[in-house]
Amino acid sequence: MKVTKSEKQWRQELSDEQYRVCRDKGTELPFSGEYNFFERDGVFHCTCCQQPLFDSSVKFDAGCGWPSFYQVIDSDAVTMAEDQSMGMVRTEVLCARCGAHLGHVFPDGPEPTGLRYCINSVAMAFKDRE
Repeated sequence: MKVTKSEKQWRQELSDEQYRVCRDKGTELPFSGEYNFFERDGVFHCTCCQQPLFDSSVKFDAGCGWPSFYQVIDSDAVTMAEDQSMGMVRTEVLCARCGAHLGHVFPDGPEPTGLRYCINSVAMAFKDRE
């Protein structure tokens, strides 16, 4: 089910940094995010709507400064959009449920997918595996 909220509601529920990244399509500084060197077992959820996004078993160290994953938890969890900002063409990753900007995906990841989902830490909330 889609989550739709007003700008005012998002501003009340999210920190300033979460709002800047998730709603205004910002980016954390490299190597600054909470989950970049994070190694616990569980699931990363969208910080805005709690939709499961990535399992910790597919997280890897890409050395890029952001948490990286080689596949989403479910193909319906995210949508993609062309991003032509910053003078380049990239593929933006968005939460399929609430439209939050999560980060970008690149075709230089490990097997089996060859993808590198480069995701902002503030766009995710981690939950330990039960």
